[in-house]
Amino acid sequence: MTNTILVPDKLALATERKVQPAVHHKPTGFSDRFALGFTKLLRFSADRLFAKRYGHRAIVLETVAAVPGMVGAMLTHLSCLRRMRDDEGWIRTLMEEAENERMHLMTFIEIAKPTWFERMMILSVQGIFLVGFSILYLISPRTAHRVVGYFEEEAVTSYTLYLQEIDEGRSPNVAAPAIAKHYWKMADDAKLRDVVLLVRADEAHHRDVNHGFANQLNGGSVDQSRVAAYPDHATDIRLHARDA
Repeated sequence: MTNTILVPDKLALATERKVQPAVHHKPTGFSDRFALGFTKLLRFSADRLFAKRYGHRAIVLETVAAVPGMVGAMLTHLSCLRRMRDDEGWIRTLMEEAENERMHLMTFIEIAKPTWFERMMILSVQGIFLVGFSILYLISPRTAHRVVGYFEEEAVTSYTLYLQEIDEGRSPNVAAPAIAKHYWKMADDAKLRDVVLLVRADEAHHRDVNHGFANQLNGGSVDQSRVAAYPDHATDIRLHARDA
C-alpha cells in the first residue's frame, strides 16, 4: 500500500513559505532566536511531509502540541512544592491547554482517519519531543514557553490555510463531529469550517498566553487586553451516548 503522505506538491510548499503569522513576537536575544529557529525547522519538516493535507497534519501535530502544557504543569507543580510558593494560576492554565490540544486531536481523528504510518510517526515523534521539551523546560522555562508561543503562531497559520482550502473547495466542508459540537457547544448543523475557526481561536489564545509566560519569566509584564479571546468550552468534555 503506497503512502502518499510523503508526496507534497510544490505549489503547496511555496504557499506555506509565503504565509507569515498575523501576530508575531519579534525575537530578542539568543533564547528567542533559538525558539524561533527550532519552530521553523519543525515547520519545514511538517511542510515536507504534509503540504496541504491539513487534516492529517493536525492529527500528528496535535499529539505533539498536547505535550508542552502537561510538561509545564508538572514541572511547575513540582517547583512550587519545593519552593513552597503559589503557582499564580499557571498549573491550571497549562493543564487546560494540554486538555484542549487533546480535544483538537480527538476531533481531527474523526475527520481524517490516521494511517498506520501516522500512528507510527506519533509514537516516535511524541516520545522524542517529550524528552527534549522536558529537558528544555528544566534548563530554561522561558525558552520553552517561547517555543510554544512560536508553535502556536505557526498553528494559526496552518489553520488559516486550512480554511482557505475549505473555502476554495479543495477540502470538503463536512459535518462537524459530535465530539466537536459537544466540546465547543456548537449548533447541530455545524460544519468543519466552524470547527477550524474555533481551533484556530484556541491556538491564538495559547500563543498569547505562552508568549506572556515567557515575557514574565524574562522580567516583563503581560497586557491581558492583547490576549486573544478563548472560545467557550464544555465543562464536562466527556461525550455521552445521547450526544453522539
